[in-house]
Amino acid sequence: MARKYLLHLLLFVFFLFSRIAAMAQTDAIEHIWFNEEKTAKIQVYRAKDSKFYGKIIWLKEPDKNGKPKIDENNPDAKKRTQPILGLLILKGFEKAGSNTYDDGTIYDPKNGKTYSCKIKHNGKSLDVRGYVGISLLGRTTTWTLAE
Repeated sequence: MARKYLLHLLLFVFFLFSRIAAMAQTDAIEHIWFNEEKTAKIQVYRAKDSKFYGKIIWLKEPDKNGKPKIDENNPDAKKRTQPILGLLILKGFEKAGSNTYDDGTIYDPKNGKTYSCKIKHNGKSLDVRGYVGISLLGRTTTWTLAE
């Protein structure tokens, strides 16, 4: 009886540690990336919900008219005063394959629009495709590793 209990305990501990180790591993896109124009750095990370998000952590030109750039084109008037630096622009991506991420959105502070988005990881670059409706009706930009 004690041997069976010990075996179950060891299996539970092994399972628990293997889950913790799997959660602690970083994913290939969890890095800091330059946008295509190299005017911003975006930090991509996995959140507690296991989805991937990205926020702007650096701007080549962080100020406009001597003040920090703000999200002046946001369709929500209440958000037009929030700074671009720290802005969450990638939301809710799920890993769909060994190097693809789907079901997310990308926000473009230049025009205040949010698009459906797919990401493909290519080693030291990301192909970020924003689109409306279907993926064929969109545009791809290439981000490069900044770290």
